[in-house]
Amino acid sequence: MNRQAWETHPLPDVQVGSIQLPLGDLTFSARMYHGLPSRPLIVYFHGGGWTIGDLDTHHPFCMALAHATQSTVMAIEYRLAPEHPFPAAHDDAMTAAQWIIDHLNALPPNNGEVVLAGDSAGGNLTFATAARMPDEPRLRGCLMIYPATQHYHAELRSYVEHAKSGPLTTSIMRWFTDTYLNGLAPADPAIEIMFPDKRTSLKGFPRSLLITAEKDPLRDDGKRLAQRLKSAGVRVHHEHFDHEAHGFPCSEGPTEAHQRVMSIARDWIADISRR
Repeated sequence: MNRQAWETHPLPDVQVGSIQLPLGDLTFSARMYHGLPSRPLIVYFHGGGWTIGDLDTHHPFCMALAHATQSTVMAIEYRLAPEHPFPAAHDDAMTAAQWIIDHLNALPPNNGEVVLAGDSAGGNLTFATAARMPDEPRLRGCLMIYPATQHYHAELRSYVEHAKSGPLTTSIMRWFTDTYLNGLAPADPAIEIMFPDKRTSLKGFPRSLLITAEKDPLRDDGKRLAQRLKSAGVRVHHEHFDHEAHGFPCSEGPTEAHQRVMSIARDWIADISRR
């Protein structure tokens, strides 16, 4: 993260607090960014290849997201590899999402609905979690920023074209995936939890906002997901950034492209908040 870029730009004035989530035998920390009661609660999963990242690395972005959308944002801690390999992060995301949905009335301002959101590996957790919650009426939408939704063995041209175009290289993506999967082969049926394949019906998947970047190994992954969701009848708003690389809205500070993402998210959340 370009901390200097964020620190030299005034952060929005948003009330921030902490909460502990009792998830089974474990307790996880979450950071709350308070919004309006007329907006859904955004559950945010940070990126970092299922191995790095935390509540602090994505604090400026979550602050900005809460400010732009006027929604309460709840950033979730989850277990990371290599200490906690697959399916730890996915189990944590699923358990946290269900717990939050079941306790919405006791949580900070929200309208009784939830939006799952995340970037990169967090976008993957968003997609994978929502795919396991078909037709959940309180799950109102998914906001996915350059999500990883297919194994890197998939035939994606962007893995070759942009192998070294930005901060996320193809080799780093392979390391992230291999470290988290801890020896599981791409054909192992268990991996369908992480990468829901074409056998998984996406009918009933919530309305989605999908952000992709041209100079990103995950470019074609996100584009294919947008098309797959549309084919399943899901209402999808896909915004592609022609000149940006992986990490641009979350890691590079309040750039013009970051501000555009905030504007898009603001309008999308406002639209789905209307009954």
